[in-house]
Parts: sequence; structure tokens; C-alpha cells
Amino acid sequence: MYSISRIEKAFLRKGIRVSRVNDIVSLTRITDGVSASVLLPAALPLEEKAVTQLMNFAAVRVPGSEGHVCKACATPDFHPGAIAPVGSIVATTPDMVIPAAIGTDINCGMRLLTTGLTLAQLETRREDVCRRLTHALLQNGRDIPMTGAAFRALFDDGPQACLDRLLKQGLWASADGDRLQREVDACIGLTDFGGKAAWAPPALTTTARDVLRDPSLGTPGAGNHFVELQVVDGILERRAAWQYGLREGDVVIMIHSGSRDVGFYVGQRWMDNARNQWPAGEKHPASGLYGLTGALADEYLQAMGAAARYAWLNRVALAEMVRQCLADVFQQDDSRLTVDVPHNVVLREGGMNIHRKGATPAAAGDLALIPGSMGDYSYVVSGLGNAEWLNSCSHGAGRRMRRQAVRALRPTADDALPWHCVTLREERRVEEAPAAYKRIGPVIDAQEEAGLIQRVARLRPWMTFKA
Repeated sequence: MYSISRIEKAFLRKGIRVSRVNDIVSLTRITDGVSASVLLPAALPLEEKAVTQLMNFAAVRVPGSEGHVCKACATPDFHPGAIAPVGSIVATTPDMVIPAAIGTDINCGMRLLTTGLTLAQLETRREDVCRRLTHALLQNGRDIPMTGAAFRALFDDGPQACLDRLLKQGLWASADGDRLQREVDACIGLTDFGGKAAWAPPALTTTARDVLRDPSLGTPGAGNHFVELQVVDGILERRAAWQYGLREGDVVIMIHSGSRDVGFYVGQRWMDNARNQWPAGEKHPASGLYGLTGALADEYLQAMGAAARYAWLNRVALAEMVRQCLADVFQQDDSRLTVDVPHNVVLREGGMNIHRKGATPAAAGDLALIPGSMGDYSYVVSGLGNAEWLNSCSHGAGRRMRRQAVRALRPTADDALPWHCVTLREERRVEEAPAAYKRIGPVIDAQEEAGLIQRVARLRPWMTFKA
């Protein structure tokens, strides 16, 4: 006879029925039948707060409308977020969006570039590389001139229009404009984002000055964001690796950043808007997850798209700074964009609005990036387009400890790999230490076995920069 587990009993007391088949955990809320699935190896914890948040996410409705959630699921990096859980994917009808599910870190995403340089080459100039990148990335050594016209082009007309209007000054003076135009095609979802300058911060679009320097542009941001030099440690699918220029022993650049102040400006206003638009007389959701429908949903997608485009430009600026530093040291620039992929966005796919909160698009044949901690491996993977998991995969290993808890730990030497974190804030080194994160191995294994992804290359960290 089947014996109910302790964790199943605990969730039943909370009104949630839990069942597991291999690595797939099925969740059903007894009161209303709301359901969701989590791909989670048995070795990883099923956290009560994350489950509660996912069920609330799956239950969002707007009274008086036909908008509803069609499906909810989560990847193995599943853990609690501020409102919606990280690692969750929720599909809604095309007339509904949930702004708080994406939050303010709109288009937090990853960018990977090859450098054309080997680890042996970089080791000969290690201190010089570290000094130059520290100055550019962390010590306000950037020079990124912009104009209101370029920002308006970005928000109204898209990335390529913005590139056409960049000043040939500062960072952009040495940038290869033709290469940047070509690299737009390697950005997942970028051309699907709408945009509108009216939803962006006026300081960027209405300035009367010829040149402005946005204090957020070209900055990685705090928390788990980073710029990391990594080494291609292993080739796992040779054809795809060759196609994308990934060679064992070469150094690559991985960037994790988002839309910074623009994302906060857009995200906060639309979370407030969704709450203010809640039908009069209807009970407000305790979860803080408010849906928008109809014309307001379309407007949100335009506003979100503007912030998403800014996040892309921010990663472009960060990448160009690294390219420039390496070119100055080694007198060559054979770098190439491998992929740029978003995490926190809504994309219209298959007749639905797919909300990915800390989850990555993984359509068949598209590349995705799944970083570990700065003391563990990262992976380049190819998506397999698994419809059961809404053509998605995880965006990392996932935190296993809150930042407050990590601060109380003593340093240990049991990290998977050696790590070198360059930061001006010691608390960042502590809060983002490898011990705060799940090991990447089980997270990758579960997704490959479930048919979400195929491994292409394994990367190991060499030097990590955190603001």
C-alpha cells in the first residue's frame, strides 16, 4: 500500500495535495483545484513558500473578464521570490498579463561572447586584465555617451534603429557597428518586444542636451548579477559548439544583467497600475499578484518591451567595455556574440502570454545559458522545445540559502571549483558565495533527462566581477 510521505502530509495540512513521479512533482490546491508542476530532483528541497507563491501565480484571475491562467510550472532552480517564485513559467490567455510576476528586473538576462583568446594567453596578462576590467565595470571608468534621439529610437523603433543613432564617441567610437547590427539576430525574443518611448523615463527621451550619460547604462547591477570570464571546459555536443565558435580552452564572456533603473521605473508603475485598476468592490488578492486585461494588457507589453530593449542595450554596453579592455591588452578582437537570452519577460508564444520569472526560453534549436555559482560550472545548452514545460528551462542553479542566512556562514573550502570574485563590496562576496546556491549538476541532469535541453558546452569560472 502506498504510504504518504512526511512532506506530503505537511502540504496537505496547508491545503495542497503533492504527488511525485520520478523528478516531476504535481501540486493541486484542494479548495479550488488550481494545479501546477515542478521539475525537481528528489535531492533538492520543495520549499513551502515557493509552492504557495506558485499556486497563487497559477490562480490569478481578473473579475469580470475571460482572462485566466492556462498552465503553470517550474524548473529545478525553483525557490521563493519577492512575490512570484523564481524558476516559474505561467501561460495566460493572450488578453491577460500579470505585471508583478515579472516585477522590476525586466529582461534580466544572459549574454555570452567568445573572445578568440585562450586561457593560456589571458594568464600571461592576468593582473592587467583584472585591473582594466575593475576600472571599467566597478570604478565608474565607463564612457557611454547617448542622446535622447538614440533612446527614443530604441524605445519606439527597436534595437537596430538605436544602433544607427549611436554617437561615434566614447565607448561607441571603437565599437564595430556592423557587427553589433549582425548580433541582434542572436538575441532570443528581442525582435518580439514592442516598445514605446512614452512609457520610458522622460529623463532619457526628452533631454534637450546633445549628449547625456545615463548613470545606469553599462552597469551590471547588484545581487546575483555579474560579468564573468569563463573557460570552455568541455565540449558536449560538437556540431553545435563548432557552429557557435566554442572551443575547449578558449575564454568566453558571460554577462548577467537587467534593465536597471528603467526596469524599476516601468515595473513599479505597472504593478501600481494593475492594483489601481482592480474592479471596485472586489476583494484584493492577498498574494499581490494583480492581472491586467484588454487594452491595459497590451499597453503593459509595450511598456515592458521598452524596458526589455534597454536591458539589451545595457548588456551590449557591458560587452563592448569588456571587448575594448581585452583588445587594448592583446591588440586583437576576434570576439563573437554566441547568444543573448532573457529571463524576466512576457512573450507571446503559441497563442498565449508566457510569463517567465527567472526562467529561460528553450525553443527547439535555440541556445540557452544556465549559469552555476561563481564556484561551479555553467552550461551552454540547446533547447528541445518541450511543450509540457512551456518551451523553457532554468535560468541558473537557483539559490538554496537566503542572503541573511549566508552572512552567518563561515567560509569553507568545499566549493566545486576555485573562484575569484572581484568586487568593491565585501558583503557581495559573502552573499553570493557558492554555498548560497544549489549545485548545478542535478539541475542540469533533471532537465536533460526530462527532454527540456541538450548540453552543448561546459564552462568553468575564471574571474567574476560583481558590483
